[in-house]
Amino acid sequence: MNAQLCHMRLLVVDDNATNLELIEQILSHAGYTDVLSVQDPQRAVDVARAWQPDLLMLDLHMPRMSGYDVMEAIADLMREPESLPVLVVTADGTPPARHRALSMGARDFISKPLDQTELLLRTHNLLQTRDLQLQLQQRNATLDQAVRDRTAELEQARLESLAMLAAVGEYHDDETHEHTQRVGRSAARIARALELPELFVADIRDAAPLHDIGKIGVSRGILRKPGALTDSERAVMMRHAEIGAQILAHARSPVLRLAAEIAGSHHERWDGNGYPLGVAGERIPIAGRITAVADVFDALTHQRPYKPAWEIGRAVGLILDGAGSQFDPDVVEAFMSLDPASLLDGQLAEAA
Repeated sequence: MNAQLCHMRLLVVDDNATNLELIEQILSHAGYTDVLSVQDPQRAVDVARAWQPDLLMLDLHMPRMSGYDVMEAIADLMREPESLPVLVVTADGTPPARHRALSMGARDFISKPLDQTELLLRTHNLLQTRDLQLQLQQRNATLDQAVRDRTAELEQARLESLAMLAAVGEYHDDETHEHTQRVGRSAARIARALELPELFVADIRDAAPLHDIGKIGVSRGILRKPGALTDSERAVMMRHAEIGAQILAHARSPVLRLAAEIAGSHHERWDGNGYPLGVAGERIPIAGRITAVADVFDALTHQRPYKPAWEIGRAVGLILDGAGSQFDPDVVEAFMSLDPASLLDGQLAEAA
């Protein structure tokens, strides 16, 4: 006999002590080492749940609680994923008894008086099937864990790739590369305040940091110029929105497609006086409208080559003054509901 089967758990339930002793002897002589006998069928229900046997041998006609009642009480254990097999061992070999037991989920049926060989063969077959089922469950669990691990690795690689791509856009303009990540966190919090779907919130968190990817097409001299830009320099600077949209235009990833939309629209204005297309109102994608507020607030409250950091109150005032002209009023309202000062704290913003 397979050594693995010998150590599997067998629970025998019969109100007759003589029958229990006989079955125990048969199983013991056959090499089974983990057999538990129970005379009280009511106690058997608790034992089956706590001990988790690999096979239940069950009599049908017992006082206070029949074998049918026991099967009804542990019906959940007989279904997947536990799939506890039940071998009915009874003196009632009539077709109605057999049909009822099998219809309730019993795997096999044997009549008393017992034939030792038949009992052992049916026990072996049921335990062998049970063993294969447990091995399959273990394999599936191992595969599921491997898939989860691989998915986590791919997600980490995806996030790292997005972060590095965002850093490329800030390379000439922000040596810390923190602006892009702060904008992503702030955009996600604004999107959640607008009660947008959580999938969108997660996507904009990853996509908004790429809003300035097009700056790789603008010279460092213009980006880091300490004074005001000339008209021609400003025209070159404004092209970064179009360049960013073009860089990401053919992406297949939903996050990168959203990033392309943001790159091309985060400098549009609610009143239509923005760039590169000069669209107005709700014709501007919502992701662009959200990122516009997050981007301007972060740029104002942090030092840039051409200006010192503004006080929070001054920056908030500019955002409020721009509601309905530069910014979507609903986005500004959502921004204000967050306590704008909290957006400057990276850890707090990440946890919210």
